[in-house]
Amino acid sequence: MARKRGNGGIKVTHQFDISQKNKLDNPERRRTLPPEETLKKLGLKTGEIMADIGCGIGYFTFPAGRIVGPGGMVYAMDITDEMLQQVEVGKKHNKLTNIETVKTAEYDLKLESGSVSFAFICNVLHEIEDLGPFIGEIKRILKDKGRLVVIEWEKQVLQRISGPPLEHRLDKEKLMSRLMEYGFKRIDCQHIGDQYYSMIMEKGK
Repeated sequence: MARKRGNGGIKVTHQFDISQKNKLDNPERRRTLPPEETLKKLGLKTGEIMADIGCGIGYFTFPAGRIVGPGGMVYAMDITDEMLQQVEVGKKHNKLTNIETVKTAEYDLKLESGSVSFAFICNVLHEIEDLGPFIGEIKRILKDKGRLVVIEWEKQVLQRISGPPLEHRLDKEKLMSRLMEYGFKRIDCQHIGDQYYSMIMEKGK
């Protein structure tokens, strides 16, 4: 894989505390966001080239590797060495040869333009300080008619306290409008339980 340019680290408004990384895989999350089932429902298919942006410990990365199969590829992308090291260990444990770790930089996803068919980003966009250039980078790495799949926290008050503060969450209608401003076409938007929403957007020209 050819890579390109970049330096710095992604600026965030509510950054995940890496010391809490073990909380990224727990029984509650597996109940509400079962990784393999979620990816299949969101349209990931055999043979896809997927970018798992903000992959963390590989919660979605390894199921994605199994779904896309040997004819596909999953780029596990994160800004921290610690997370990527865990993915390296996990891909060996899972005996997956179609996963490549990529250390990203400030508003630079490091992949060649038009190299990805399925860009996946779960509970990360609310951390980005300047969404414009970040969305632009996602669009750049996507193939024509490639899909951007987003999962984010619902912007509402719930009895169960989890996730980022309400003021840091992204309103789904505003986020969708922003994505459409960058030339994405809405394919689907739905609730995932009472805590999350998902949207599938297609890259236009």
